[in-house]
Amino acid sequence: MTKLAFIGAGSTIFMKNIVGDMLHFEALRDAHVALMDIDPRRLAESAAVARKMIATMGTGARVTTHTDRRRALEGADFVVTAFQIGGYDPCTITDFDLPKRYGLRQTIADTLGVGGIMRGLRTLPHLWDVAADMAALCPDALLLQYVNPMAINTWALAERHPRIRQVGLCHSVQNTVQELAHDLDMAPGDIRYRVAGVNHVAFFLRLEDAGGRSLYPRLREGYRAGRLPKPPLLMPRCPNRVRYEVMEHFGHFCTESSEHLAEYVPWFIKDGRDDLIEAFGIPLDEYPKRCVEQAADWAAQAAHLEARTDLPVEKSHEFAADLMNAMVTDRPYTIYGNLPNTGQLPQLPMGAAVETPCLVDANGVQPTTVTDIPPQLVALMQSQVNVQALVVRALLDEAPEHLYHAAMMDPHTAAELDLRQIRALVDDLLSAHGDWIPAWARPRKAA
Repeated sequence: MTKLAFIGAGSTIFMKNIVGDMLHFEALRDAHVALMDIDPRRLAESAAVARKMIATMGTGARVTTHTDRRRALEGADFVVTAFQIGGYDPCTITDFDLPKRYGLRQTIADTLGVGGIMRGLRTLPHLWDVAADMAALCPDALLLQYVNPMAINTWALAERHPRIRQVGLCHSVQNTVQELAHDLDMAPGDIRYRVAGVNHVAFFLRLEDAGGRSLYPRLREGYRAGRLPKPPLLMPRCPNRVRYEVMEHFGHFCTESSEHLAEYVPWFIKDGRDDLIEAFGIPLDEYPKRCVEQAADWAAQAAHLEARTDLPVEKSHEFAADLMNAMVTDRPYTIYGNLPNTGQLPQLPMGAAVETPCLVDANGVQPTTVTDIPPQLVALMQSQVNVQALVVRALLDEAPEHLYHAAMMDPHTAAELDLRQIRALVDDLLSAHGDWIPAWARPRKAA
């Protein structure tokens, strides 16, 4: 029997997608699903949802619940991580409010920038603990890592625990295919593509219809004529203009949403340039707004799920269950995975976490080599890798100074603040985070 340990199972909707997807596969429908969370109430809600899905599908899957991570991990074949250290309150609030005092505005703040740096600092010690427990309790298991900042996490995990099998998973490629199909009035299945880069800043190197014709001329013509982008399919508050504008100048379409991309680069969010915010529809403070809305909606969602005796179990487009099925059955499947660079993307530094097509079968996750990324895209990706590398170095060496260096090298932060402002802001963020971050990163109090 296949065992999945789900660490952070209080993320009920995400758990519902992953576990629900598993029930569609004959090889996984009788799996043991060990749900673990530190919040007993949310854990119980997730377990109830999982059991109702199993009843609906009529499978033999078994659910156990755990607040002890080691009990959940024992004997696991696969491990999913889906947690947020520090949560919305206080840590996300801190990551947004303090930078705003310095005039630094953000949209999501979970991947790059000062928000992404702080989230990585909070998160990696806990991911390292998961990996250490895996080494002791399920050394052959594969870690399916869904936690942001994805690239920083994947890179630092490999450096500290190189023997743990892991892959970073995201849904940005699948989401973008949906959005492009929506804009072009096509079925997603009729789009052929090849993507490579770093997580959230990967690009469609090939984008064609089923007949092999490039779709880029249609995208460019539609954007220049003002017909594209259409009102967004997935992110209603963000009209997706940033990605089209970057495509216009760099030649290729980015995999991550415009709300994310706007804060990874120096060109769109600028002090005194609210005309850019309006023209490109950039949703400032989007992540805090989303957190508040989700918290307000959750009580109604939980009551709805609790009231149902059965639950529809629709297949999502997350990669996790397809990956698990491919490994268990040895039936090859292709995903987009984030792995340490061992040469599959030779234009970026070795060791950096890179996102490429990966073949999955009983041998595990095997990356495809991509050698033809245009130089302007490599340069843009490298601007992200610079920040990631410094955060990873800070964590591995317990060197706080590299956290400041990472913020100084961040494209958006550097475009808005001078070196002294950045140092003062990082000081404030490290002080405000207190016990949420490692002791070595906390500023020393004056005697």
